[in-house]
Amino acid sequence: MIKSLYPTFQHWSIGGSVYIISDTHFDDEDCVLMDRCWMTPQCHIMMINDYVHKNDTLIHLGDIGNPEYLKKVKGHKVLIKGNHDKGASIYEPYFDEIYTGPLFIGDRILLSHEPIYGLDWCVNIHGHNHNADSHDDDTHINLAANVVNFCLFNLGEAIKNGMLSDVEGIHRETIDYACSHSFIGGNNGNTD
Repeated sequence: MIKSLYPTFQHWSIGGSVYIISDTHFDDEDCVLMDRCWMTPQCHIMMINDYVHKNDTLIHLGDIGNPEYLKKVKGHKVLIKGNHDKGASIYEPYFDEIYTGPLFIGDRILLSHEPIYGLDWCVNIHGHNHNADSHDDDTHINLAANVVNFCLFNLGEAIKNGMLSDVEGIHRETIDYACSHSFIGGNNGNTD
């Protein structure tokens, strides 16, 4: 189990791994315009099924394309809707959980479709940017399918390998700020 997740989301990792992908754009004709070597949906699903098994969770960070392909994927499926995804009811037959906006799944882990900037106290795992140079800093992980060579991101492995080690979290940042500004100890900054 991934203990870094809020208890509400720990069920994703109880029996297996948590994998994340974004921007599969299954059957979207514009994909070739973004990347001449865009993987076919059939090949991409085969690759996903090489990793995701019935006890695993697959989190899709939006811009699915044709959701019919997801019927062939095993495991628990979670969707964070992207800018190309229609109303949530369209995706209900294909996903076990659907979210329409950014989602904090731990005190230092934010999932979203588009990158969210200005939050240096968490890691923002996102997609949306199809430019391979879009890895901006240590607090953003861009998982747009073509950027990560159509591979899945294993959340548990990333955490074990230190993904969160340089991220102090909002609570630590708030405490450090308060201590440095003498808010703790009762004098409220007074030196008298």
